[in-house]
Amino acid sequence: MKGIYILLIKIDKNIEIEIGSLGKINFDKGIYSYIGSAQNNLEKRIQRHKIKNKKLRWHIDYLLKNKYVKILKIYYKKAGREEECKIAKMLSKTEIPISKFGCSDCDCKSHLFKIKNLKNILNLRMDEL
Repeated sequence: MKGIYILLIKIDKNIEIEIGSLGKINFDKGIYSYIGSAQNNLEKRIQRHKIKNKKLRWHIDYLLKNKYVKILKIYYKKAGREEECKIAKMLSKTEIPISKFGCSDCDCKSHLFKIKNLKNILNLRMDEL
């Protein structure tokens, strides 16, 4: 199945992480959402995100590897890649974007957001994994 997904992520304490080409980024303790897509195998992509020890390929891999970071929930939806950016642009208006994170192949501000209001994620009406 191809589609888009949102990882609801908890960061247990303030941390600084080297995120590939982005360099060092400070993350405040809290709840974050990451929006991504998989246009070939959504299930495989989501399973990959759950593995801590893997080859670091995407910005999100560097974040998820940290011992103070964990995935709380995963939401998904059958959709094309354009829906990923549509949601990211919408969230950039209501949540706190982490500049340039996860969006090196598009013109979005970010695909990772510190959550101010969880309702904005829940209102997207995506299925929970």
